[in-house]
Amino acid sequence: MRGVFVTGTDTGVGKTVLSAALLLRYPDAIYWKPIQTGSDDDTAEVRRLSGGRAIDKGIRLPDPVSPHLAAQRAGVVIDLKELIPPSGFCVVEGAGGVLVPVNESQVMADLTAMLGLPVLVAARSTLGTINHTLLTIEALRARSLTIAGVVMIGARNLDNRSAIEHYGKVPVLAEMPRFDPLTSECLRRWAETLPRDLIA
Repeated sequence: MRGVFVTGTDTGVGKTVLSAALLLRYPDAIYWKPIQTGSDDDTAEVRRLSGGRAIDKGIRLPDPVSPHLAAQRAGVVIDLKELIPPSGFCVVEGAGGVLVPVNESQVMADLTAMLGLPVLVAARSTLGTINHTLLTIEALRARSLTIAGVVMIGARNLDNRSAIEHYGKVPVLAEMPRFDPLTSECLRRWAETLPRDLIA
């Protein structure tokens, strides 16, 4: 399997918008969100923003809570081995952060390891991001997962960027603003500024 796994330092950080931007930059890529909780349809949003291929298959649970709890409430158990990824170059979006539990014994990082993809970390640019991002990087490294880099989302903050690169020993590959309104046109313009070799 080729591609990248997009994780976040927390929920709502901007993983879905970043995933859509990657599809705009890599038009041959396929988007896949293996586990989705809550009523928000991230697959449909990626399709709206990118016009790209988005595979709507996997685990879909109605409650907007952690996957393990949403599964408990739905009376099911999430088995990561049952998640079959699409073939080709994939942009895979995780649910929440790397240590979000998916069942009684596994967390999102176990899915990342199973897929064998490098991890792109979506991080806020605002106060608190240094700690959240460094903890995410530490958790990934503790599991010997490859970190592609970090994308900071929000208003530019050079001090936070410098701290993440220095203490995390990872590159900040890009800085994505919050778009208001969020349209495919403005996202496409930003995506075109990304280097073609942003991810291998």
